[in-house]
Amino acid sequence: MVNNQIIGDRDTRLSPLSPEELAALRDSLHEQRLFREEQLRQIANVPARADEPVPRRSAARTEVRAELAASARMVLADVEAALERMAEGRYGRCHLCRCPIDRERLVIVPQARYCARCQQVREAGR
Repeated sequence: MVNNQIIGDRDTRLSPLSPEELAALRDSLHEQRLFREEQLRQIANVPARADEPVPRRSAARTEVRAELAASARMVLADVEAALERMAEGRYGRCHLCRCPIDRERLVIVPQARYCARCQQVREAGR
């Protein structure tokens, strides 16, 4: 469980992750990687339905499959990058401000590269 206490003036959500927390997040990332790899396999192996007209099947279904595959590949790349940061000891720090990313955010999005504030700034700039 995520520790949300404030001890003195130190918010424990921002303290370094314990070995147990890192292990749980690593497990979560590995599960996400397996899920995305399986998702990509399934997308690649979806047979065309014989009851659909060919032009409709080839356009609409192909476009949806391409979008799903692109999304899965993007998340998979983020997961792989998070696992690499973990292996290098750089996991859990924002790529922009270098501050620790809240535990709560990492539990929800273990592949997060940015703290919530920097993520908001990035999304606002799009």
